[in-house]
Amino acid sequence: MGAGGLQALVKGGLDPRGKRIVLAGSGPLLLAVAAGLASVGAVVAGIYEQAPISKLAGFALTLLAHPAKLVEGGRYWLKTMHAPYRTGTWIVHAEGRGRVERVTLRDGRKTWGVECDWLGCGFHIVPNLELPRLLGCRTVAGYVEVDRLQNTSVARVACVGELTGIGGLEKALVEGQIAGLSAAGRERDALRLVPQRQRLQQFAHRLDRAFALRSELRTLAQANTVVCRCEDVTHSALQGCASWRQAKLHTRCGMGACQGRVCGSATEFLFDWENQNTRPPIFPAAVSTLAIKP
Repeated sequence: MGAGGLQALVKGGLDPRGKRIVLAGSGPLLLAVAAGLASVGAVVAGIYEQAPISKLAGFALTLLAHPAKLVEGGRYWLKTMHAPYRTGTWIVHAEGRGRVERVTLRDGRKTWGVECDWLGCGFHIVPNLELPRLLGCRTVAGYVEVDRLQNTSVARVACVGELTGIGGLEKALVEGQIAGLSAAGRERDALRLVPQRQRLQQFAHRLDRAFALRSELRTLAQANTVVCRCEDVTHSALQGCASWRQAKLHTRCGMGACQGRVCGSATEFLFDWENQNTRPPIFPAAVSTLAIKP
């Protein structure tokens, strides 16, 4: 399961008590999920971060300038201190009869196995750019480009939060205040918050660099690896395609229920394709909503 999806299921009532759970991938979310699972009785069998220790050490030093995030990280560490934590390590494959029973890990030098009941994988966080792209907002390096008052390239459209960089709640709140004050005609008040926003944006940039996905992950997919789960499109079926559009036309990749929200990011990493195809509705409306009488 996705690490975030597993966390949501547990919050929704899934009982993890006594389950041996491996968490793997990249990003601070792994520690947050591990801490949450450990606090409700799960056995965290291991946390495996693909980023090397050299990058994580450099990122850890930047936390000294962000005491609140340092304290938050410390809380996660205390809850997961008994679980194995390895950097520069990634999942090669999972196996089992009818369910996950064992995962194989690699650190670039050796390969070994770990027995588990559940596997949660998460490779950092990807912003949902569908709405700003539909509006015509310019994007750069995977994020919406904004000026110092959070204005996009489209007049009277502002963006805040994860759309402008993955930096956490604090960054989103400051950006929201800047955009709100600017929209209300209080630009002078908005500009006073710009230095604080810049400091938080720098943290977001360092976060991206520290947890950038390593090139070895591109070679993990085998011919029968399912890339598009909605339409059961395998890696081998996509290898002959030259672009995201061609993949959709020839294999139906990205044309299922999720509309490319999962496989779009995967193919961008695996094949360096850019998915710019966005069309309304962003999210389908429920029939019950349409049937409501005014």
